[in-house]
Amino acid sequence: MMKNKGLVLALFLFLAALPATGAEAIEADICIYGGTAAGVVAAVQAARMGKKPVIVEPGHHLGGMTSGGLGATDIGNKAAIGGIAREFYQAVARHYARDDAWPLERPQDYFRQRDGAAIPDLNSPGATLWTFEPHVAEDIFFQMLNEARVPVYFVQRLTGVTKTGPRLTSILMENGKVYRAKMFIDATYEGDLMARAGVSYTVGREANAQYQETLNGVRAETPKHQFPVAVDPYVKPGQPSSGLLPFVQPGDTAHPGEADRCVQAYNFRLCYTRLPANRLPNTPPADYNPARYELLARYIEALFAAGRTPVLSEFWNPIPMPNGKTDINNNGAFSTDFIGANYDYPEATYSEREKICRAHEDYTRGFVYFLATSPRVPESLRAETQTWGPAKDEFPDTGGWPHQLYVREARRMVSDYVMTEHNCRGQVNASESVGLAAYTMDSHNCRRLAKQGRAENEGDVQVGSFPPYPIARLAILPKVAQCENLLVPVCLSASHIAYGSIRMEPVFMILGQSAATAAALAVDQNIPVQNVEYSTLRARLLADQQILQWK
Repeated sequence: MMKNKGLVLALFLFLAALPATGAEAIEADICIYGGTAAGVVAAVQAARMGKKPVIVEPGHHLGGMTSGGLGATDIGNKAAIGGIAREFYQAVARHYARDDAWPLERPQDYFRQRDGAAIPDLNSPGATLWTFEPHVAEDIFFQMLNEARVPVYFVQRLTGVTKTGPRLTSILMENGKVYRAKMFIDATYEGDLMARAGVSYTVGREANAQYQETLNGVRAETPKHQFPVAVDPYVKPGQPSSGLLPFVQPGDTAHPGEADRCVQAYNFRLCYTRLPANRLPNTPPADYNPARYELLARYIEALFAAGRTPVLSEFWNPIPMPNGKTDINNNGAFSTDFIGANYDYPEATYSEREKICRAHEDYTRGFVYFLATSPRVPESLRAETQTWGPAKDEFPDTGGWPHQLYVREARRMVSDYVMTEHNCRGQVNASESVGLAAYTMDSHNCRRLAKQGRAENEGDVQVGSFPPYPIARLAILPKVAQCENLLVPVCLSASHIAYGSIRMEPVFMILGQSAATAAALAVDQNIPVQNVEYSTLRARLLADQQILQWK
């Protein structure tokens, strides 16, 4: 796998070394903007259908969050995953079936810790594995693209598009490269190509009244990932006039169920380890100031005052990955989610996003360093934190830090069909399915407020207990009058709360395959992608092992 990756990286380095030629143009049948997991799967499917695809990636890596630290696959029901997405998880199983895949841990120890079970038969036909190291995911994606002979162009930042009527003809990069294609797929987390193409979209939470939902908009109550004890949010305790502590926003004036522009919190999924030989030190950000974490210090002190001895698992959730590594996610009232720091991200410029990403990294590094070193943190908690550090053999070009910020939502398309809470609950059934979603309706917190003299998080929702449900074909298609040759499998048309259920990496892969299938059929027939007959699309999706209905 590393050999294949090296071939693609060599191509990238050669291309990146060339000077921009202004009018340099790359021709393709299907141009995929975004090398996320969805983008990779879309490219593979396009190639399998005899088309000439190209991936245009604004960053330096393939795989998005799947290779960016999210090794603990989120999916409500794994039986709902088919097609190339399932092939990926089968490739993960084949990798870890090899003895040389376990240089730092015995597989029996990992599976006993992870599942309390014996080693699964990873060599059995159709075996899958749903937890993996970041570099393994990226290696598999490179291998898939090499086998499909798909060219990838990295560090390609979109600056403009050309259209003839409702049809995209080309996209232009900051470095002068132009990509021309018959069909385009926006596989980014941000929806940049969709927005440039003039497609309608929204950002933030809709009002409950807009789609007659119950879980959208400002939340009346947020019981989970909440402060269980009172924590004063003011610089001088008890004095609102003294101002708010860092990471606290002004008091709440919105009414429950109202719309706002708030976006659920982002974080980095941390690949940390406790193995000394593979552990990097926890280093603070350059501008580290422990005073920024006064709210965290007060929270810990309030827990003690309430008779509780805090432990590290109350501040993050380390999920075991192979070889002594983790996928660490947010947990609790004050954790790796940087609440309220991402509102500008969806529509920001590339340079502005870089600053937002750096702010998230600095926040997280400071958070971990504070827990590990501050005298206001109990010695037991400091000692526990000090046993952890970034895995030195992951993310080598970013110093062990994940290369992908977890953009849980950004822009969301508004098309002729909007997926809503009613789809998730099975109250409305999409008639033209292009794949299944299966996860809980899940929104992380959107705000941290000062309310009635205490800090309070707002926006977390976790509502599930429903079977897999179909995603509408029209939800990945713009309105035909806006763009007739673009598909949007990631920033699809869904309300905030429905997107919280759909937004899982396996589902993005599923939708990437379905989008590429529709695009290839449209190329064959030389028609707008919206005009592809669903019966034709459905037949090809089923032939390619996609699962479209839950039985």
